[in-house]
Amino acid sequence: MTGRTILMVGGAHVDRRGRIAGETAPGASNPGAWFVEAGGGGFNAARNLARLGHAVRLVSPRGGDAEGELVAAAAEAAGVEDTPFVFLDRATPSYTAILERDGNLVVALADMGLYDLFSPRRLRQRALREAVASAGLVLTDANLPAETLSALAAAASAAGVPVAGIAISPAKVVRFRAALPGLSLLFMNEAEARALTGADRPDGWPQALQRAGLAAGVVTRGGGSAVAFDGRQAVRVEPPRLPALGDVTGAGDALAAGFLDARLSGAALGEALRRGVAAAAITVRSPHAVAAEMAPETLAAALALVPEAEILS
Repeated sequence: MTGRTILMVGGAHVDRRGRIAGETAPGASNPGAWFVEAGGGGFNAARNLARLGHAVRLVSPRGGDAEGELVAAAAEAAGVEDTPFVFLDRATPSYTAILERDGNLVVALADMGLYDLFSPRRLRQRALREAVASAGLVLTDANLPAETLSALAAAASAAGVPVAGIAISPAKVVRFRAALPGLSLLFMNEAEARALTGADRPDGWPQALQRAGLAAGVVTRGGGSAVAFDGRQAVRVEPPRLPALGDVTGAGDALAAGFLDARLSGAALGEALRRGVAAAAITVRSPHAVAAEMAPETLAAALALVPEAEILS
């Protein structure tokens, strides 16, 4: 474990997921149920890291509304120090999705305009400059504008602080493009890796991403194998077979948290990827984006079910 705080600067908002109970009837009223909780890729990873024993501080724009209070309560419940930029006259960002009975997405609406107000100028405030300089790790996600991500990576690099990013979506991951040389690590799925590089094959992602300027990264493939690489090697880990799934929401964010937890404790690349896959397995068995049972003990138990890493190069 690191004794220094992990600083998460990025998305922390409200996720609303409506699941249709029967067969989907387009253009008509469909019976179903709503599920509402706090979300955001970086925030999910940050809460998992706090549950794994790390000191975590959150900096994120938020509205002065009930949804903002829901995010604050989720941070408190996970043990995350919450220091938001509050815009009293704005709405907290939200993501609203309609899912079919089997969990496939029908349509979603992302109301994320408030994040556009988190400009590089915010990073020049003394309190935030000091928070970046004193952190053991800066974690961010592609919910923020591209110029802010580049400025954050530059500020952290100047202070000698590593920066890890979470891609969020194929449309948003390109916001990291200019910041790639300043990142220590980027977490993405195969669609996001393809959006950055055009490469289709897992064995080609490490080289393609490094050519794009990224020093190290992790690429996930849903229920398929996950690949991690750094300047020395590339490894692959197959996820364990799970008897039942709850909701895959947050699984990639949990993998990021498990991987970072391992790397911060000095684990090798393959072992870090195994721990990330174990954290994702805990999350997909939970109905929540951040599993309440995430803890060092449950992670150790889940790790026993994860195969050894295979060295690719």
